[in-house]
Amino acid sequence: MEYLEKLLEQAPEIAAIYGTKILLALVIFIVGKYLAGVMKKMTSKLLLKRNIDKTVASFISNMAWTLVFIFTIIATLSQFGVQTASLVAIVGAAGLAIGLALQGSLSNFAAGVLIVIFRPCRIGDYIEAAGVAGTVDEITIFSTRLITPDNKVVIAPNAAIMDGTITNYSALGQRRLDLVVGVSYDADIKQTKALLINVIKNNEFTLQDPDYTVGILELADSSVNFAVRPWVRTSDYWGAYFSMQEELKLALDAAGIAIPYPQLDLHIQGNPTPPAS
Repeated sequence: MEYLEKLLEQAPEIAAIYGTKILLALVIFIVGKYLAGVMKKMTSKLLLKRNIDKTVASFISNMAWTLVFIFTIIATLSQFGVQTASLVAIVGAAGLAIGLALQGSLSNFAAGVLIVIFRPCRIGDYIEAAGVAGTVDEITIFSTRLITPDNKVVIAPNAAIMDGTITNYSALGQRRLDLVVGVSYDADIKQTKALLINVIKNNEFTLQDPDYTVGILELADSSVNFAVRPWVRTSDYWGAYFSMQEELKLALDAAGIAIPYPQLDLHIQGNPTPPAS
């Protein structure tokens, strides 16, 4: 009882001491986190003003945020009597265990560095990697954020992106449309080819350089298939794809050129009349 009475007498003093430390630690954490965000924005703006690639600027600004946040955690813990030197020693002693536990994260970090150095993709590029396709929105130290065409957010680990094949649809300024148009065997080949070329030349998205390709691709079972391959700007790809399909169909209909569909003709031959018995 005597010990409890002494503890109760010292309670206000203990509360004042540790309450102040807790309050100060909370202030340090909130301010440090805020400063980390400010540092990230300032670093990104500074790098972009110096014409640094947006992908590199995003990666470095994320690194700056991480470093400031780590210092904030250390400063917060120091308010509870955790010595910085001791903390560093503990982290160093546990380095091997942490490395084994976080080897996936470390590989993602290394892959993020490789993405920034070799630039297989940049922010704003439409890519297909790690089993997903989308526009690169942000590259952080551990993952890459993609926005899919139907506006879904996909977070892909950097290691998964670098370990597989990356198809970058935006790396070059031009793309080729690969369309196949099938017409009836009764259609006039020269007339059909001239009509297809005319549609290409009058489409608002197609480029004249590189030159287009129109030719017979295949003599199929029920149609003569033409390869229609114009070039368009990468940014116009889907607009060109949809408009070209529509214009080709309307032009063929106007010229009376049929687009056949698969069909099978059955010829049933009756059994001969059995001889009279």
